[in-house]
Amino acid sequence: MSKAASPESEQERMNAQLEQARRQLLQSEKLAAIGQLAAGVAHEINNPVGYVYSNLQSLESYLTDLLRLTDAIDSAESLDSLRAIKQSIDYGFVRDDLKDLLAESREGIERVKTIISAMKDFSHIEEEEFKPADIQRGIETTLNVVNNELKYKADVVREFGELPPVECIISQINQVVMNLLVNAAHAIDDFGKIHIRTRAEGSSAVIEIEDTGKGIAPENMNRIFEPFFTTKPIGKGTGLGLSLSFNIIEKHNGHIEVDSQPGKGTCFRVTLPVKQPTISENERS
Repeated sequence: MSKAASPESEQERMNAQLEQARRQLLQSEKLAAIGQLAAGVAHEINNPVGYVYSNLQSLESYLTDLLRLTDAIDSAESLDSLRAIKQSIDYGFVRDDLKDLLAESREGIERVKTIISAMKDFSHIEEEEFKPADIQRGIETTLNVVNNELKYKADVVREFGELPPVECIISQINQVVMNLLVNAAHAIDDFGKIHIRTRAEGSSAVIEIEDTGKGIAPENMNRIFEPFFTTKPIGKGTGLGLSLSFNIIEKHNGHIEVDSQPGKGTCFRVTLPVKQPTISENERS
């Protein structure tokens, strides 16, 4: 007969299964966030690419007209005939519009470059090492990535204070900021404001994200960090974003707090140590 598993080993097995399930849930939330971002980024890139493509079509038409003028130099019977061609292609308008066309196209390409750079900075998915990082650059990167989620819902007001480099896994902090920004946008019914504040408090760095949305009902305040808890309609949220954010901040030896007034808005406050506490070898094992 085989021995029955001891209560301790059974508990260890259940704990391992729970931990595996937790990791799978968090990974699901990450994948859901990536899918949401991909749709938004595709829209953000499609817009400038669309008008650059349109400008190239105009440029092709203008070049055809200008080449007709330059080709006529060798075969024109008189200066008057050249002037007639110049007038027929509306040379003055073409010359001025070319400047605007090139400036607008350059701006569009710069926008695409900014989005791609932001995506590269934002991701670093495999990064698991704590390193000194510029939190405010991370916030700007995240704003570029989630711009499509925000621009139709709120004006973003930056109130950045002086911050030293913060020892963290920046991709994970970016994910927390993204979750809080998207939640803030979803909390606003029409159009409002999202304030992003940073400041140093002693040996800590503070990030605040405050919206002018509908606020959180008092009966839900104690549940917002629970896995799967969401007040969003079915299909609009997994209920894992704030739970994941809470776990990330806890992993960083920080804390996350929330103040909310129904009908007035919500403020999430993230506090992180500038330097992570030293872990001794005994504590590691």
